Amino acid sequence: MISSLVHSNLKPSFQVIPKWGLVKTPKFVMQNHFNLLKSNGFCANGLNLVSGFECGSLFGLKKSGFECKAYEADHSKPLDLNIDVGPSEAAQKVKIGVYFATWWALNVVFNVYNKKVLNAFPYPWLTSTLSLAAGSLIMLVSWSARIAEAPKTDFEFWKTLFPVALAHTIGHVAATISMSKVAVSFTHIIKSGEPAFSVLVSRFLLGESFPMPVYLSLLPIIGGCALSAATELNFNMTGFMGAMISNLFFVFRNIFSKKGMKGKSVSGMNYYACLSMLSLLIVAPFAIAVEGPQMWAAGWQTAISQIGPNFAWWVVAQSVFYHLYNQVSYMSLDQISPLTFSVGNTMKRISVIVSSIIIFRNPVQPVNALGAAIAIAGTFLYSQAKQ
Repeated sequence: MISSLVHSNLKPSFQVIPKWGLVKTPKFVMQNHFNLLKSNGFCANGLNLVSGFECGSLFGLKKSGFECKAYEADHSKPLDLNIDVGPSEAAQKVKIGVYFATWWALNVVFNVYNKKVLNAFPYPWLTSTLSLAAGSLIMLVSWSARIAEAPKTDFEFWKTLFPVALAHTIGHVAATISMSKVAVSFTHIIKSGEPAFSVLVSRFLLGESFPMPVYLSLLPIIGGCALSAATELNFNMTGFMGAMISNLFFVFRNIFSKKGMKGKSVSGMNYYACLSMLSLLIVAPFAIAVEGPQMWAAGWQTAISQIGPNFAWWVVAQSVFYHLYNQVSYMSLDQISPLTFSVGNTMKRISVIVSSIIIFRNPVQPVNALGAAIAIAGTFLYSQAKQ
């Protein structure tokens, strides 16, 4: 660290003196002579000490020599430094751990309440719409109350966001349809095959190529999902296809997001908020056309008669927790690397599968559990090979 620049009028020279003082002998000495009028700073042979002003006007000299002396710091003395080095590595690890724990916990709670709602109220289009509506309302209130800073967007931003929102809407509705037909654990086992769709879409539609370890990592993913599906006791084709369609369109969402988020000035939290609002506008007309208010009213009365007033709180919980877990995941992506995010996403699926089996007591055969383990292990290997 340079703290002073000493110049002598008797002898045209200067010394670079560290802030913490000098030792008895200099570490090294460099000498050079040059025409100060021809230089915009003290530089010679690629060495740039100071720039941005005329040396001749500074010293009133047309030509002189100088002597640059750099000294080694005395490490026995404490340094008088005031440098903000940012959070420590330990603090950063704790921060990432908190993000992951919050993300997984919110996701588990959402899946539990979502499945409870769908068991009593089998209308996935309305359930999906309410999830997006809750998130949109939360963010609008946050912006209005200045709890969160509203994003500055323009028409070009929303135009770029539209394909992302369309893919997100289809993937979200398809996953909800899947969970209305099969166990939560089975849906997430099939959804762990998303990397296979990512590679295939990127290879055949975008022309991207991958190293051989990436292709090899797809074998346990595909094999594990197939083994789990073949041994699922409550297999349902609609549920299976819903999870597969969700995989495909979430891959498209990720591809469109990469293009849309390049150079974006919107934070991860606000980006997902805008995504939810646009997705809500897309899904609402289809929900009304496919299911409609008459079916919803009849289904609501049936659910209330079977469950009681608590059913309304289940609907609120699944809607709010859906937004919260997605919001935290986007906030996490702002703080961690894609590789760390992929590992976290893999571990999230394990927590959801295990917790749903325990809570709903779904019967699981050993072969089915083996297929799930192989598929998830393949997903982990894929995240390593991809990076």
